Amino acid sequence: MFGFHYKLERKAIGFVLAIIGVSSIGGLVEIAPLFTIHNTVEKAPDMRVYTPLELAGRNIYIRDGCYACHSQMIRTLRDEVHRYGPYSRAVESQYDHPMLWGSKRTGPDLARIGGKYSDDWHVAHLINPRNVMPQSIMPSYPWLQTTALRLDDLPGNLKAMRAVGVPYTDEMIANAATDAYGQATPDSNFADDLVKRYGKATNVRALDGNPGMVTEMDALVAYLQILGKLTEIANKPVAEAK
Repeated sequence: MFGFHYKLERKAIGFVLAIIGVSSIGGLVEIAPLFTIHNTVEKAPDMRVYTPLELAGRNIYIRDGCYACHSQMIRTLRDEVHRYGPYSRAVESQYDHPMLWGSKRTGPDLARIGGKYSDDWHVAHLINPRNVMPQSIMPSYPWLQTTALRLDDLPGNLKAMRAVGVPYTDEMIANAATDAYGQATPDSNFADDLVKRYGKATNVRALDGNPGMVTEMDALVAYLQILGKLTEIANKPVAEAK
């Protein structure tokens, strides 16, 4: 075995060609399926984009490293479906940049967490996880409830997402800050305009229980409550979804 390897190393051109050949096989296996991706990935006509507040929450989720302990991809294995809900479809992540599928599960998968618990539960859990789950080893994030959410950079965030394919309109980008404020302040004049832009299914309420200020807690809870709810495709049979 080693004799063959030593002979191969003495023939540089042959060795380089062998490397190219092996790499090409691996590349072909990864690239070839992309030519048929339009036939294999379902379409979701009801798919909606993240609101500015939900997108801000997603950024906080990434910033604070939540993805390191929670995956967002339910496999087709029976035990996963029984525990977490319908398995994940590729189209559900089409507006996720970067995607947060993951494989590390120190905590449970969050792909279907939206609507499973109340806003109050999420707030209590994030302030101190042991208050609702005594056995939890999750860190506490109490500052989220007292830290005002930065709104001035939201138009830029939406514009960046549009650059990579998320269909935000000029109107959505221009009104990103007021839309985020309106989603967490249901009695404001901005809430109705938000619903017109993002649909009646938008969660408009004081998510952290305090309508007086838009906080990072509002944003993160808004994001968690929409996970698995951007489209109903997961509840449809595969044949019907295509």
